[in-house]
Amino acid sequence: MQPCLIQIGRLAPQLEAALASEFEIYPLWKENDAPAFIAAHAGRINGIVTSARAGADRALIEALPSLKLIANFGVGYDTVDVAAARERGVVVSNTPDVLNDCVADTAFALILDVTRSISAADRFVRRGEWKRGASFPLAVRVTGKNLGIVGLGRIGQAIARRSAGFGMPVRYHTRRPMAGMPWAHEPSLLELARWADILVVACAGGQGTRHLVSKEVLDALGPKGYIVNISRGTVIDEAAMVEALAARRIAGAGIDVFENEPHVPDALLELDNVVLLPHIGSGTHETRAAMGELVLANIRSFYSDGRLLTPVQY
Repeated sequence: MQPCLIQIGRLAPQLEAALASEFEIYPLWKENDAPAFIAAHAGRINGIVTSARAGADRALIEALPSLKLIANFGVGYDTVDVAAARERGVVVSNTPDVLNDCVADTAFALILDVTRSISAADRFVRRGEWKRGASFPLAVRVTGKNLGIVGLGRIGQAIARRSAGFGMPVRYHTRRPMAGMPWAHEPSLLELARWADILVVACAGGQGTRHLVSKEVLDALGPKGYIVNISRGTVIDEAAMVEALAARRIAGAGIDVFENEPHVPDALLELDNVVLLPHIGSGTHETRAAMGELVLANIRSFYSDGRLLTPVQY
């Protein structure tokens, strides 16, 4: 099979250049009339290169009768309609493992920032309040705090390992206990939230986890508890979180992902007990380069011998 791919949305410049040099690929985002382009070339297109941001929906998948591959830049694939892909016999790849450390680092950066009020203190200095003699409020110590992790995949495990340096007891919530893990499994998410001082959301997105962190979970976390999300915005009931933060029913939040990115609720922008990031969990030169190389490696492998290096299991 000769590769003929379309690219949905922008990707890293190095990856775009490599794709253009190795494959017949059409950047769909450059087309003035994308549906007309797809209709004209549908019979030839047998691959899609996309990202967690752009995805690939059922309508697109069904419009391409020769489609065999969807290569996703990112570990999350909730924006790819995997059910439609499965029905059509289309394989999907993602980029796991290579971003674990950077996303886990981001989680701990958010933990430290929101509990120690680092960004708030920076704003305090920039406003000139320290110079005018004001005192900055005391923050919360991280060392020794109970760390609850929602989801214990590769990234969740990397977060848990980092907690050892802070002397933090760790418990995690998944559907079933994971064999060989040194951390305690908590079958009830509500009980995990009640126990935790800091609750980190690190599970997969998608309909199966939509609003898993509900108002009830946030209330169980309580007025001294902090929540950090480096997963997907849909996993938390965002409206309930905003309400809980504004009413100080939870102490604070560190958020890298939102329900309707890039829209961030205006109410969050007004709160000093919240740290907001523009979905940069894996956003380092090293990790993005490694993700791009894995996308390329999956495409090369598929078109050379029909196998993916990191297939999505669905």
